Amino acid sequence: MDLAPRESAEEQDPAARALGELLEVLDVCIADLERARSRGRELLERRRTGTPWLDIVTAESRPLVVEQVSTVMAALATAGGAWRREQAHALQSEQVSINRIAALYGVTRQRISALLRERARSVA
Repeated sequence: MDLAPRESAEEQDPAARALGELLEVLDVCIADLERARSRGRELLERRRTGTPWLDIVTAESRPLVVEQVSTVMAALATAGGAWRREQAHALQSEQVSINRIAALYGVTRQRISALLRERARSVA
């Protein structure tokens, strides 16, 4: 009897794993953006009352709205890039041509080739 834990389909499928990780990052980013939006509305209200920008920014607690947005953008770029690379590899593994993948992604075939090379380097 084999008592070793079996990997889930997601654990066996790097593209599914990358998508799951992207979804987790999206959840965090959505929460971060909601906080940034709320804070931004507070800042805008202060500005509408005539408060100078310097006073608004120096009174703002960390992370600043601009920092929150930058953090979200970086997280999405990282997780989105990993998903894009794994999905391109998965499509290629299903015998989808680079030209077709490029058309699906709306990029050049050279960009897909670069994604596949990046993926190969990251798993090596």
